[in-house]
Amino acid sequence: MKIEFSRAVEKLKKADNILILTHRNPDGDTLGSGFALMRALKKMGKKAKLLNNDEIPSKYSYLYKGISEEDFTEEFIVSVDVAEIKLLGDSVREKYGDRIDLSIDHHESSRFYAEETYVEPDSASACEIIYLVIKALGVSVDSDMASCIYTGLTTDTGCFKYSNVTPRTHLIAAELIACGANHSKINEIMFDTKTFGSIMLEKLCYENLEMFCEGKVAVISVTKKMLSDCGVDKSALDAIKPITRQIEGVGIGITVKEEDNGKTGVSVRTSEDYDASLICANFGGGGHIRAGGCEFSTTVEEAKKKIIDYITEEII
Repeated sequence: MKIEFSRAVEKLKKADNILILTHRNPDGDTLGSGFALMRALKKMGKKAKLLNNDEIPSKYSYLYKGISEEDFTEEFIVSVDVAEIKLLGDSVREKYGDRIDLSIDHHESSRFYAEETYVEPDSASACEIIYLVIKALGVSVDSDMASCIYTGLTTDTGCFKYSNVTPRTHLIAAELIACGANHSKINEIMFDTKTFGSIMLEKLCYENLEMFCEGKVAVISVTKKMLSDCGVDKSALDAIKPITRQIEGVGIGITVKEEDNGKTGVSVRTSEDYDASLICANFGGGGHIRAGGCEFSTTVEEAKKKIIDYITEEII
């Protein structure tokens, strides 16, 4: 059921022993949202903990620095930045998928799987919403919370250069900096720091880059072997996804990646001429106008052929 902002805040005020769920292959927005909310709830004297299906990449370690682990039986479950139930990951979905009390999200493709859902599609990131939630809860935003929230803002907006950025995004970012968010260090970690392995993975991706539809579509394929050979984990893909859209004339950039579960994930980035969420929705996925994702139970090559055939026949 879709609810209003005030209802979501009221539910969190009344709740305790709260489990916060974030999406698999965690990024800065889902983790920033989750850890900022957890810090705020703890500051209110509540018990709260966060769960992710996958290992959290080390570059996000500052988000949970200083947080003590708590062991309790969850009485209230909230998901953040999770548009649909399968994005929780298999193990988390199987255990908690039918028990989620509240979902806080910003995706237009939100599937309303929780008992109650607050969704704000015009928000550039889930962290924007969480910032407003924390303020409505009456919690003073400290530097740690501010850094968590800033992480979601900057990563989901490409360091504030994507079209999803609004005046509110910048105003909130300014308030977070005033609260002590370590904005320069966060941007350095997220956008300017790469391991040697990550650079080698980029090299391999450039080598297998393919162009379709007279240069309007660019595709990069990433296999598990490529990740293994370069000694990197899935978080290295964060720097890979934007590459295709940086090519002049490309309107649709696609990253096709082999997953651990025998499936193939597809990330789509588009220019203002195309809708990534609509492309991905055709294959059971979703996302935003400029960024979306979907999944195939096929090999990388088969998944690539399916999405290219669809784009060639229906989109371009």
